[in-house]
Amino acid sequence: MVPPMECYRDRVDAGKQLAVSIAERLQQIPSAKGIPYLLLALPRGGVAVAVPIAQKLQAPLGVIVAKKITLEPNPELAVGAVTVDGQVVWGGGRFQTVDKAMTWSRYSEALQQARIHAEMQWQEFAPYCPQFKLEGTIVILVDDGIATGMTMAAAVKSVRSHHPAQVWICAPVAPLELIPFLERLCDQLVILKTPSPFYSVSRFYQEFDQVATDVVIEQLQQVNGNNEV
Repeated sequence: MVPPMECYRDRVDAGKQLAVSIAERLQQIPSAKGIPYLLLALPRGGVAVAVPIAQKLQAPLGVIVAKKITLEPNPELAVGAVTVDGQVVWGGGRFQTVDKAMTWSRYSEALQQARIHAEMQWQEFAPYCPQFKLEGTIVILVDDGIATGMTMAAAVKSVRSHHPAQVWICAPVAPLELIPFLERLCDQLVILKTPSPFYSVSRFYQEFDQVATDVVIEQLQQVNGNNEV
């Protein structure tokens, strides 16, 4: 049995603590001075963490959807991740190549299914996200925790295609052994806890319930206004 290791009461508590660290880092980095910034959260759990950060920074909050690519017979095991705009990261080792024992058709089908699911989720949240250009901005990517890094890597790849000034990866918790990989992905990395062994993100929260779609919409409205934007 994996012992609990609660660091945070809930996602809001984690977001408040993360907000302090991000604000301090923004003040400390000379290259961040004078550049507009915005937050993109990975739904659904990442949005709850991002709300206190957006409020502290007085920054707009949007979502970026990246879905894990999984194969039968083990739908829990991710082999990659894809974003709505088709940016793909494959697993195998640490994001090396696909398993050559599998036929490409299986991977292709799984990729298409994941992208469809990503598009469906994006359509749910898009009306509540502000319209903004990523080019020349500091994009702060937020999630409630990083386990394998696949969805975050796909999100970074998607954001990079829009030529931002900087990409930051921010989360309350991530595995210690994943830190070098994450550092290579971004311009700034803000992770509050880096435990080893890691096991799962939920282990570090007292409350880690599934987040409903309507709750995410309410959270986006809380930051961006009560009406569709």
